[in-house]
Amino acid sequence: MAGLLKKTTGLVGLAVCETPHERLKILYTRILDVLGHIPKNAAYRKYTEQITNEKLSMVKAEPDVKKLEERLQGGQIEEVILQAENELSLARKMIQWKPWEPLVEEPPASQWKWPI
Repeated sequence: MAGLLKKTTGLVGLAVCETPHERLKILYTRILDVLGHIPKNAAYRKYTEQITNEKLSMVKAEPDVKKLEERLQGGQIEEVILQAENELSLARKMIQWKPWEPLVEEPPASQWKWPI
């Protein structure tokens, strides 16, 4: 449907997506699958899961691309797709980084004092 509405996004390097609903459903589902590998008490998982579920329900509920863009408030639908791709990449990196685990060593006492 997006192809019928516009021929270009007007943004360099960002092509029009022919099937934005399908693409977003796949991305949001993948994000949720990756988040399943993160501990349930991790803040990143809790909040990202909540936001992703909200966005996925909007994609499922709104068949019109223009109205979906307005509801998601993330710019053009192609920009929303790019954001979802970036979130999926970050979620995979978070599994490697394991920020929910305790620190290996204690940070210096003055680490967060500014100015020094």
